[in-house]
Amino acid sequence: MLDANLKGQLKAYMANITQPIELVASLDDGAKSRELKTLIDEIAELSDKVSVTTGPNTDSNKRVPSFMIRRTGTDIGVTFAGLPMGHEFTSLVLALLQVGGHPSKAAQDLIQQIKDIDGNFAFETYFSLSCQNCPDVVQALNLMAVLNPRISHTAIDGALFKEEVDARKVMAVPTVFLNGEPFASGRMELEQIVAKIDSGAAARAAEKIKAQDPFEVLVVGGGPAGAAAAIYAARKGIRTGVAAERFGGQVLDTMDIENFISVSRTEGPKLASALEAHVKDYDVEIMNLQKAAKLIPAKVEGGYHEVVLENGASLKGKTVILSTGARWRQMGVPGEDDYRNKGVAYCPHCDGPLFKGKRVAVIGGGNSGVEAAIDLAGIVAHVTLIEFDSQLRADAVLQRKLASLPNVRIITSALTTKVNGNGERVTGLSYQDRNSGTEHNVELEGIFVQIGLVPNTEWLKDAIALSPRGEIEIDARGETSQPGIFAAGDCTTVPYKQIVIAMGAGSTAALSAFDYIIRLPAAEETAQAA
Repeated sequence: MLDANLKGQLKAYMANITQPIELVASLDDGAKSRELKTLIDEIAELSDKVSVTTGPNTDSNKRVPSFMIRRTGTDIGVTFAGLPMGHEFTSLVLALLQVGGHPSKAAQDLIQQIKDIDGNFAFETYFSLSCQNCPDVVQALNLMAVLNPRISHTAIDGALFKEEVDARKVMAVPTVFLNGEPFASGRMELEQIVAKIDSGAAARAAEKIKAQDPFEVLVVGGGPAGAAAAIYAARKGIRTGVAAERFGGQVLDTMDIENFISVSRTEGPKLASALEAHVKDYDVEIMNLQKAAKLIPAKVEGGYHEVVLENGASLKGKTVILSTGARWRQMGVPGEDDYRNKGVAYCPHCDGPLFKGKRVAVIGGGNSGVEAAIDLAGIVAHVTLIEFDSQLRADAVLQRKLASLPNVRIITSALTTKVNGNGERVTGLSYQDRNSGTEHNVELEGIFVQIGLVPNTEWLKDAIALSPRGEIEIDARGETSQPGIFAAGDCTTVPYKQIVIAMGAGSTAALSAFDYIIRLPAAEETAQAA
């Protein structure tokens, strides 16, 4: 299954295994079991510290094929149900290394926090091989299982265990169950998962933040704009902090990036990781998993602005750079919230495989919507694309590709009015023909919403000037209506929402903030410091 190049890379990684491990497989006579047996045999051939045995593993009573990676002579290990290839191959490699004794690169205080968690936690994660968000969740839970003997984890390929997925009503990935009950759905970082099961984590984080001294530049948001702002500010040698709800921002949810200049192609999570690593090259205080709730501008020019966080703590900065980004826009129709992750989805790459052979709709005729429809058409039985305007807005090359697909129907001048369901999952949608006013129903099992972005600025309404669309109004220097408060990226009135533009805007805002600081009257600085 592994080509020579991949085997060579894997062998080099596995040289870091320090403790013997065994791959305990539960197999039958099926094709997938034969593939799995081939995979684990090839892995074992690459290291004398890896052996293969067959059943029983911790998952053998429920799922075949599956295998456990277990540290020999111990209960330390993790289980994969299915073949962890595609995006999950990295999860497999890390699991081999970590079960085999290679230390994690996670922060030492976080590792200790995981080891100290009290209680029994049996996690199960459903993933799809095409999901770019799933590996972070799988890898986080695998690491927790390796570090704490009272935590276990099984990663399950949802496409391979369809009956189980249907029985548990899993309609989005990653979906995590804890001790048999729904725990969470969607992308999560290791810190987020730990915080959810460690009841004292939020309070400890708040106390730590309260002890922070004021920053000269406080960046709110950790996407491309925020990362660039932090780097440019830190390079000036001034005290810089970043408070982010999740470092990487919306980039984490992006599959393929092919317009980042000098990099022909990359993936969102990979770019987000590189952004964080670059920021950490400098003396920047990063406060992750912190959501801003209120901005209190300084009463006098040169004073400290205050950002109040949802956990009750607050941070102060001589200047503030707002880079909170944007999120997927919702349709805002009855049934959408009721059936989120029960047929209503926002990531076709992640959740598309769960709708194999079914009927779905894509809402939106821009580039994102048409690309989603094209990708889904290769998986599902039929795609109905619904566009509000009288014509699609996607690039011509995408429209031609879409029109060539036999299992796609395009409906324009259509207003989606309702998501229909049976209480458990989506059964269809209703739309109004904008030309005739007539109502129509479409029977289907999934709806993928691709209608653009909405800025994350609700918490700023009473603090600074916003456009009618909720975007932060900025000038050419990135300054807002409040002196000393700057903004950058998709949350602003910048006309084009692109990664490279956000990075440039973040750099501009940081340089403007530095220029603002050095021009403050010395008397004001002295008075404020006192």
